[in-house]
Amino acid sequence: HPGELVTAITVRKTPAGRASTYHKIRDRESYAFALASAAVALEMDGATVRTARIALGGVATTPWRSRAAEAIVAGSPLTPELALRAGRAAFADARGGQHNAFKIELGARVIADALIIAAERRA
Repeated sequence: HPGELVTAITVRKTPAGRASTYHKIRDRESYAFALASAAVALEMDGATVRTARIALGGVATTPWRSRAAEAIVAGSPLTPELALRAGRAAFADARGGQHNAFKIELGARVIADALIIAAERRA
């Protein structure tokens, strides 16, 4: 409102077992849009993923959520191998063109990296 001043913002602490991250890959030394990006939110029980939310950017005309990748990791202990399998599941039906086919593997790996980073950050 006009004339008012914000003096504080309260942010609740992330509940135990939850973590999230945003991971993007872009051309080196550029300010360009991401070649591929992943936003990941995990709810963990120890080393086991209870639920996952995975969204992708930079690899299609619009951002999209990968329920296939989420299903791969849900209910399992997260390992680098499982994270990469989830990333590749997200692109199982992808067909790259002449100039963007590289984004299929890049996207799979950005998901895998984001999953591992988020799991390491869990509260």
